Amino acid sequence: MKVYTLTGKSGTGKSYQAINLCKEKNIVSIIDDGLFIYKNRVEAGISAKRQKTMAGAIKTALFTLDEHASSVAKRIQELNPSSLLIIGTSDRMTDRIVARLELPQVSERIYIDDITTPEERDIADKQRHMQGKHIIPVPTLQLKRDFAGYFLDPLRIFRGLNVGGKAQFSEKTVVRPTFSYMGEFFISDTVLTDIASCVAGEVKGVVEVIKVYENTAPDNLVVDVSITIGEGSPLWETAMDFQQRLAEVIEYMTAFNVVKVDVEISGIARGIWG
Repeated sequence: MKVYTLTGKSGTGKSYQAINLCKEKNIVSIIDDGLFIYKNRVEAGISAKRQKTMAGAIKTALFTLDEHASSVAKRIQELNPSSLLIIGTSDRMTDRIVARLELPQVSERIYIDDITTPEERDIADKQRHMQGKHIIPVPTLQLKRDFAGYFLDPLRIFRGLNVGGKAQFSEKTVVRPTFSYMGEFFISDTVLTDIASCVAGEVKGVVEVIKVYENTAPDNLVVDVSITIGEGSPLWETAMDFQQRLAEVIEYMTAFNVVKVDVEISGIARGIWG
């Protein structure tokens, strides 16, 4: 296994640059903030960006806990990647990660200042320290469950054209960890009811949302909704349309991981087509 490192100060765009760097050097796996990423998929680890404090994030990124380090080391041994990029804030940090995960010695050290411009690093710094944005070099779909309740946005990066002239993109994920905020955030008990009522106004045939029951668990949200449907509307199709749309909107607006939405038709409103 050939081990590379990419180092630079916090907020200089290392994770943003990681996928392009891996493509240029044919690197197949990444260690970034406590995660082991192999071929664009999280295979093991705990993300430092899920920790509630900066101190906790640092400990996670350094694989301080034995259980965390051993589980990641075991998965690396199982997959046996030909190459690995370790992302860190300094050579000392990456060397500590190498030791904790019992990896081979570093073959090549790469510094963010050598592969980016001052302007690019300035933009990255503003996004980190003014907007609280952090990049994870993995598609959003891979992280949705692990980061349920956080704010995630996909970031598609144009990489040029392939041989057939078709645009090529790589996807990264923008997250805003808890420790990026002043204080804590929460979602009011009435929010999901309000969302359901708004969705009802968009779905043809749904007249009213009677009641919403939910467990408000960010990583395992189950929603039960009672609705009234207009007379003459196809019951099954209308309920399914509402169910699908409600799940999509809740996930988009709250970043909760919706496990299921159960819809009960509690009444028919005569003379009304929604």
